[in-house]
Amino acid sequence: MRHFYAVYALCATALVVGGCATHNAKEKDLQEFVTRHVEKVKPLNKQAALAWWDAATTGEAQAYDRSSELTLKIRRIYSDSAEFAQLKEFQKSGQVNDALLARQLTVLHRGYLANQIELDLLEQIVELSTEIEKNFSTFRSMIDGRKVTDNEIKEILKDEMDSAKRKQAWQASKQVGAAVASDLIRLIKLRNEGARKLGFDSFHTMRLATGEQDVKELDKIFNELYELTNEPFAQLKADLDRKLAANCNISTDELMPWHYHDPFFQDAPMVYALDLDVYYEDKDVKELADQFFAGIGLPIESVLASSDLYEREGKNPHAFCTDIDREGDVRILCNLKNNEGWMETILHELGHAVYDKYHDPDVPYLLREPAHAFTTEGIAMFFGRLSRNPAWMQAMLNLSDAQRAEIAQVSDRYAQLKQLVFARWAMVMYNFEKALYADPDQDLNRLWWDMVEKYQMVQRPASRDEPDWAAKIHFSAAPCYYHNYMLGELFASQLHDTLVREVLKLDSDENVGYVEQKKTGEFIEARVLRTGSVYHWNEMIERATGEPLTAKYFAKEFVR
Repeated sequence: MRHFYAVYALCATALVVGGCATHNAKEKDLQEFVTRHVEKVKPLNKQAALAWWDAATTGEAQAYDRSSELTLKIRRIYSDSAEFAQLKEFQKSGQVNDALLARQLTVLHRGYLANQIELDLLEQIVELSTEIEKNFSTFRSMIDGRKVTDNEIKEILKDEMDSAKRKQAWQASKQVGAAVASDLIRLIKLRNEGARKLGFDSFHTMRLATGEQDVKELDKIFNELYELTNEPFAQLKADLDRKLAANCNISTDELMPWHYHDPFFQDAPMVYALDLDVYYEDKDVKELADQFFAGIGLPIESVLASSDLYEREGKNPHAFCTDIDREGDVRILCNLKNNEGWMETILHELGHAVYDKYHDPDVPYLLREPAHAFTTEGIAMFFGRLSRNPAWMQAMLNLSDAQRAEIAQVSDRYAQLKQLVFARWAMVMYNFEKALYADPDQDLNRLWWDMVEKYQMVQRPASRDEPDWAAKIHFSAAPCYYHNYMLGELFASQLHDTLVREVLKLDSDENVGYVEQKKTGEFIEARVLRTGSVYHWNEMIERATGEPLTAKYFAKEFVR
């Protein structure tokens, strides 16, 4: 593998600096097109990113309006039918032989294709999408006439033993769904209208195609995961349900969605007599993250210096990472508390950040982005998993051997539960969203609970007919994206296996926490981060790990 690594580095460098030494006439025309295009979109991309950042951090309507205006300007560039025709001609010519130019052509073609809809319809989509996102960011749930934050709701669902109070908090978490559902359905229909005019059966199909993915391929992956995880998930959940029921002094038959520790049951409850939050409560999760990334040779001080990390009124209550300019201004937004959940989140978001920060500056502007949405998710998940890793926790938190042993007794079981819980939740999101775009006029409230019962094995509340599905922000802010989180988990496991075997030269990952392992950072930077999207995502993964994306390493790690 060392030889392969060296050859890869040389090939990547050769590709980045230009591919072919000379260009034919068609390639010269394409290069001129690319240059003109970048001159137009580069400043607008930066302005739009800054406007979105202002909107998310302040909640001010003016910032959201500015964000919408700039987003529309960018999409107008990509909606230019004459330029799209030029790109199609470049593709049909068969004369673009330079690998780097060909890749930029692929990226441009996908971007233009997704925006070839009438300007009027495009404006409606952008404006409505921005309005929904604003409502999500500024909405605050109410309990007994008092505004509560997402963090407060999650604390109730984690610690409260009274079922009535848990139900009240869970219902509060769904209030935003009712506030945005009608607009969201309207947005879905507008997206479908645009996609069908471009020859796709739905926006869902178009979104996958323009992201170099295929519905049949994803169906196969998710069907395999469904079969693979059914029995182990059922066994783990039965044990989990007994513990949750005992905590609330009820029978397992009485368990309802509000008895799980997350409003959507997308995270594994901490129930195995070990609360990992106690190890973080007197620590600074920001400082821990800063120390860790510096220790593996991927320092992120500049990211943290420009980030917004703590909750306040009007600010987006969630977490994300944004690359402002593709030239090093990378920021994360969090609402940090010193607990394990936010330790995981900041490690996750900083995983996105290093992907954006450590690309090769010689890579062309259009390719200075992750190979795919799910590959940046995979890097983020790889790092986020460490918040519960006994070896990582001992090294970073200065724990004793006894404390590490206590964590290790349940950490494997937690890791398995966490991954299987998430896999089943991802199945809900993928299959519901596909059906949502196929027919947005069907009984979506019922469909949602049908899928929750099938994949998560959580019973629906009796006689409930509310748009609980609409309370998930991803349907509006990141449409047809959620499946990428699951693909990211597969990539994280595949990368982890490669690092253990090929970099650390170990037979087992039993004591692997990666702390102060600069070889890890060097490998990830060279194999994944630096090339951006120079290669198709599966080619990048094969170059990085020796084989295309596969679920076998996820199964090896978590399905027992």
